[in-house]
Amino acid sequence: MHTLRAAAPADYDAIAAVVDDWWGRPVLASLPRLFLDHFHRTSLIAQGPGGGMAGFLVGFPSPSLPGEAYIHFVGVAPEARGSGLGRTMYERFFDLARGEGRHVVRAITAPVNTASIAFHRRMGFTADGPVPEYHGPGTAMMTFTRKL
Repeated sequence: MHTLRAAAPADYDAIAAVVDDWWGRPVLASLPRLFLDHFHRTSLIAQGPGGGMAGFLVGFPSPSLPGEAYIHFVGVAPEARGSGLGRTMYERFFDLARGEGRHVVRAITAPVNTASIAFHRRMGFTADGPVPEYHGPGTAMMTFTRKL
């Protein structure tokens, strides 16, 4: 059984220690410390039965689009995949977003991340893309939108 709690800025070091291993490639640069410094209240840490980190979700209500929230980065430990933890974290974030008066949640992923694309579709997101040049020249991304 996993327990969820609000993230804290101090959780960044634990995330940084595992995120590249969980992805199997260097991805830490996509998650600077500022996300937990400024958006920890709406981000989540999942703890496993032994108390260690089993997953995390970094998300926030958009400061510029008042009806929207954004999920920036999500990680689930390899041994916790398939347990429903990703779904549980997303559903908790949807509740947080609703509580902030948000009615749309957005996310993105790389077009090669077929597991993420399939997961977002199962979670009720509409997928668009790949959107050419989304992250600048030569960097297309898939975009996701889910109404709450």
